[in-house]
Amino acid sequence: MKIISGADGRQYLGFCADQARCPFTVAVPANDLRDVGDVRTLVGKTVEVHGPVREADGRAEMVLRDTRQLRGEAAKLPAVPKAYDVEQRGHYRASVPRPPKAAKKKRGRKPPRTLPPGDMEIPEDKEE
Repeated sequence: MKIISGADGRQYLGFCADQARCPFTVAVPANDLRDVGDVRTLVGKTVEVHGPVREADGRAEMVLRDTRQLRGEAAKLPAVPKAYDVEQRGHYRASVPRPPKAAKKKRGRKPPRTLPPGDMEIPEDKEE
């Protein structure tokens, strides 16, 4: 099995040596990658996918939208890295550290509002 990246950010699970002639494929839409996980880790594993099959481009296709559709060895996928962007495929490398983001400035608390003296009458305590 191999992972093929589409032009629109989709990931395809290819099960044939020649993907153009393959009668079946599994597609993971770009906006569902966060829900599914890092599909790149599925290479070399036994994959069992459950869901409805539809026709797309003259062949059978299943859309993988959630990890609950996976069974077996591939049921637990790691999350997609936070820095991973489907629009910038190939630019993410886990081994290269990036500089930390600048720390956010902390805002101080506003002082409590007080009334100017003389605007409010305070009653005296009565002695019993």
